[in-house]
Amino acid sequence: MDSNNKFANNNALGRTAGTAPDSSKWVEERLAFLTPHETWSPDVHCAQSRLREELAAPRPHWSRMIGWSAVLGAASLIIAVALTSAPAPRVLAQRCIDCSVAIWQSIAPSAAVANLYPVDQRHPAEGFELKDANGTFVRLSDLKGKVVVVNFWATWCGGCQTEIPWFVEFYNKYKDAGLEIVGVSLDEDGWKSVRPYLAQKPIPYHIALANDAMRDKLTTLPVTILIDRGGRTALTQLGVPAKVTYQADIEALLK
Repeated sequence: MDSNNKFANNNALGRTAGTAPDSSKWVEERLAFLTPHETWSPDVHCAQSRLREELAAPRPHWSRMIGWSAVLGAASLIIAVALTSAPAPRVLAQRCIDCSVAIWQSIAPSAAVANLYPVDQRHPAEGFELKDANGTFVRLSDLKGKVVVVNFWATWCGGCQTEIPWFVEFYNKYKDAGLEIVGVSLDEDGWKSVRPYLAQKPIPYHIALANDAMRDKLTTLPVTILIDRGGRTALTQLGVPAKVTYQADIEALLK
């Protein structure tokens, strides 16, 4: 056996000084050198010992893990309910939304392309008749020939608070070019919340309250509808896009 090991060490894979390795030659020479009494003798006792060690190793206690998962799930549910009901967490959540939107706006491209429906795919916008904060009726039919932005919002909506200053800016900039904006509030207590809000943050365009049909259709805020000069829906926007996207859409409709 010693001579066998010596041969193997000195002739690894048939390699000798100045020659390339030849595995086939090494195998043939190795087999030829073996003597009949040299047979494979596995260490059974060592294998059994390792098997017993593996079987004795600790395993995860699944019932305990499931129990902790249930506890964590219940705690998450309680926290979620608290966040939606307590005023302070709701304010915090709104600030988180505002922060997220601000970050999104900061990384958004400085220029955008209009994302309007093709003209041949636009359908007549659904008409409405609502009273604004001054008690004046606002009718979509009276605004035909103008580009109309109908923004559904609420005083508690974080994304809406981000958009409204944009709409104020757009209105002041483009009203002489034919832009009209109508902000429709979905606050449950109506003018009780909206009037104090307007006193703190004046809005120059029409503000009205949503009717029952609008409330039944809308399940999320903000929602903004862009209507072209022909009274057709050019875009329905869910959520808060980049400011430059709104501006590109409005400018395209005003052309």
